[in-house]
Amino acid sequence: MTAAKGTTTDSTAESGSAEVLFERRGRLGVITLNRPRAVNALTAGMVDLLLRQLIAWTDDDGVATVLVQGAGERGLCAGGDIVAIYRDMLHGGNATADFWQTEYRMNSLISRYPKPYVALMDGLVLGGGVGISAHGSVRVVTERTRMGMPETTIGFAPDVGGTFLLSHAPGETGTHAALTGAHLDAGDALFLGLADHFVPSHALPSLVAALEDESPEAAVARYSDEPPASVLAGQRDWIDACYACDDAEEIVARLLAWTGPGREDATEAADTIEAKSPTSIKVTLAALRRAANLTLDEALAQEYRTGIRFLSGPDFREGIRAQVVDKDRNPQWKPANLAEVTPMQVDRFFRPLDGGEPDLRPTTTAHDDGSPE
Repeated sequence: MTAAKGTTTDSTAESGSAEVLFERRGRLGVITLNRPRAVNALTAGMVDLLLRQLIAWTDDDGVATVLVQGAGERGLCAGGDIVAIYRDMLHGGNATADFWQTEYRMNSLISRYPKPYVALMDGLVLGGGVGISAHGSVRVVTERTRMGMPETTIGFAPDVGGTFLLSHAPGETGTHAALTGAHLDAGDALFLGLADHFVPSHALPSLVAALEDESPEAAVARYSDEPPASVLAGQRDWIDACYACDDAEEIVARLLAWTGPGREDATEAADTIEAKSPTSIKVTLAALRRAANLTLDEALAQEYRTGIRFLSGPDFREGIRAQVVDKDRNPQWKPANLAEVTPMQVDRFFRPLDGGEPDLRPTTTAHDDGSPE
């Protein structure tokens, strides 16, 4: 990252680590996630600093617009640091629960931020990376964008408001994206409602420079271009027909039985779903259906509730082990197939937590409804 002329570093960040950087460039507050070797995966320390700085900038008249970007060429953010979560699970998972509380408060604040919040969703934008970008007011994708919520691959379920976002996508395309964990390009991200503008990656430095003293509307209008077509938009026939039910086994059966256009894609989707954690698939499907009738804050509370249950179950730990610890890509799910996951087991994930639940709204100068003044 090259500092612009007139750049200043915020004092809030000076005591923090180099894993996240804060600057002022003119009237632009710049957040740079700075773990490029880990594709800027989020740590507990990073989300704590992010939340604190975002709160500080809400009342700072010198900051008119906030921008978030990732260091390096690989992406904005590959999600949470799941190796750290794995290690914490071996010791009870309490640190992860605290991490989620801060992260979800940050997601909530971003969604209601009182100033334009510009997210450069270039390269990989996965899991927690979706949470720091897709809730913003000006969401920019590029030809290099590869976005997704791949949590079912590691025995978890979409969080950071992902169930809320995907439950409001056109038709059943969000259900397909959540259950399969598919990577989405710029066209698909725009179609699903996860992004707003397409800007070629070579124009991003010019866009950032323009944001220093221009409104986001004017700057983005100058550098935006025609986006690529959405593949998912062209697959609505089989996606809407096959996913339009609340039973995971029925969805797989419909995908395998599909004989119309897109038959190979439908079969591939069925195979993909059957390879994921069966518990994750069923909990994710139930969470999506419930989130369609929730506010974002209510969906975040539901995701926290299910996340705590995943921490104490076997599949989340096993999924991370298989994917990133031992890397054998051979998880042993318990239960091993969809038919063995009972409705009672799924319902347990959504029950209120013993001992009460945390308030996940951001703690800032706020109105009674939790939104910044």
